[in-house]
Amino acid sequence: MKKTLIAALTLAAASFAQAQSASYAIDPTHTFVTYEISHFGTSTNRGRFDKKEGTVTLDKAAKTGKVEITFDIASVNTGVGPMDAHLKGDDFFAAAKFPTAKFVGDKFVFNGDKVTEVSGQLTLKDKTHPVTLKATQFNCYQNPMFKREVCGGDFEATIDRTQWGIDYGLAWGFPKNVKLVIQVEAVRQ
Repeated sequence: MKKTLIAALTLAAASFAQAQSASYAIDPTHTFVTYEISHFGTSTNRGRFDKKEGTVTLDKAAKTGKVEITFDIASVNTGVGPMDAHLKGDDFFAAAKFPTAKFVGDKFVFNGDKVTEVSGQLTLKDKTHPVTLKATQFNCYQNPMFKREVCGGDFEATIDRTQWGIDYGLAWGFPKNVKLVIQVEAVRQ
């Protein structure tokens, strides 16, 4: 009888814990993966990856979560066709050989109900390194069109591109540091 009661309590606790966790699908029309890099200290070159997908699991009560965002390297878009072609080539992303990049974050930091940072691993060009994305804003709201909760925010980090084997232009003075910005909204499923 005692073992049955313990098993029942354990099952109930596991069910309760799962009930607190919510799954979200990345809304590709409100999610963007962009980067910024200084161009000889004069201006800032920017680009984004137009094709992306992913999921988020969030448990506000337990202050835990997991996010996975995959982006298509060949969808890089700077607004300048020749620059896009160069970025897709072997000097930079080698899109034909490494068609996707992925961020998986599983260490969430909260301030109250707000996510303030997500730490995880960025895989790019088959190399994986830790990255911590700091939230510049985060919010959850009831979307009037979807009739479901939407959570998201703006997250950023500065990364050293040479860790992923992208060292083009260093000898000419291009910086190795790149600002990575992930703007994300995800719809509760």
